Amino acid sequence: MELHQLEYFVAVAEEASFTRAAERVHVAQPGVSAQVRRLESELGHQLLDRSGRSVRLTDVGSAVLPFARAALDAVTNARLAVDELAGLIRGQVTVGMVSGCALPVLAELLAAFHDMYPGVTITLTEDTSDRLAQRLKDDRLDLALIGAVGEPDPDLGTVVIVDEELVVAVHPEHPLSGTAATIADLKNTPLVSLPRGTGVRAALDAACAEAGFTPTIVFEASALPMVVSLAAMGLGAAVVPASTAATPREDPIRILHITSPQLRSRLELAWNPAPPANPAARVLIDHSRGFLTSRQP
Repeated sequence: MELHQLEYFVAVAEEASFTRAAERVHVAQPGVSAQVRRLESELGHQLLDRSGRSVRLTDVGSAVLPFARAALDAVTNARLAVDELAGLIRGQVTVGMVSGCALPVLAELLAAFHDMYPGVTITLTEDTSDRLAQRLKDDRLDLALIGAVGEPDPDLGTVVIVDEELVVAVHPEHPLSGTAATIADLKNTPLVSLPRGTGVRAALDAACAEAGFTPTIVFEASALPMVVSLAAMGLGAAVVPASTAATPREDPIRILHITSPQLRSRLELAWNPAPPANPAARVLIDHSRGFLTSRQP
């Protein structure tokens, strides 16, 4: 049994004519007839009734037709899959990351992807989490590392990479210097902060609003290490992720746990859940999800 025999059989069945089937597959009619007869001989049953003005399926032919179509569809899909993977040689993907976030896992993920598909060009871009999320929804990014608080965005597919406590970082001689602080303690306190549109800033603004005041932001910086450095110089208190505040440094710094209410923020890998047209992007998303799943305890 050969694929072209199945193709000719399906064409005759659908056209109800050897002549029209031959035109459809661009083969002379005697060739189509001969191949269909060979298929019938191999199966040991007549598939087509040729006795009338039009060709009709026999009962056996009706039973075989769905399988013939499925076999041809499987071959077509296999070819498409190969074509897509071949397209990765010339593919390109665009990955976003929240400004100033040098998370090792993203670099490791992209390095592993590059090892598997060295022909794919990867473009990295930095922005705020809000703008990155919107660019994902607009199909202007294939994947992004974003900061988030509260409920996950229902319009994005996400995997949580980091979920951690937010703390207050201050100079040792800051008036708040101690072991703990509340959000209320930050009222009228000069603050150093990330810009709006970031997950950490969203958590800070929401907590202050719940407490009935607007935070007093005296310095903004797009990178967390710079935010901590400004706080260490005594320019203000900084609400930052605990891991950032705990990074070894030469500048003196004191970390205060926030006790009321406790604040948390997340870093998530996000993508548009609608299947992308770009084959390289589809493979990147699948690779990323598998890579992160394999790292989970």
